[in-house]
Amino acid sequence: VQLQASGGGLVQAGGSLRLSCAASGLTFSTYSMAWFRQAPGKEREFVAAISRSGDLTSYGDAVKGRFTISRDNRKNTVFLQMDSLKPEDTAVYYCATAPRPFSGYGEYEYDYWGQGTKVTVSS
Repeated sequence: VQLQASGGGLVQAGGSLRLSCAASGLTFSTYSMAWFRQAPGKEREFVAAISRSGDLTSYGDAVKGRFTISRDNRKNTVFLQMDSLKPEDTAVYYCATAPRPFSGYGEYEYDYWGQGTKVTVSS
């Protein structure tokens, strides 16, 4: 299984970015997906998760109402739309996957991880 995250970059506070994570080596529609992030000097943090069918989502408190997770099972890709970005959203963002219908906010629940894409939000 391989996960390739992309879409990170530098954006001003209040701006938007859309991250993508392309998956290969798995039957994508049978895996739940998630995004985590890790800021410098901090532990990795849950951002959002989506069920294998896309009908269930969950979000970390820090991003609720600003970020939206979605997926396209025809393209084996999960997305993270990030709006109203804040400097505290600066982090490396990782996608992760698990072979179950829906997974939660614990890192231990995920079996495979991507390499991360860096997001920097300037004030």
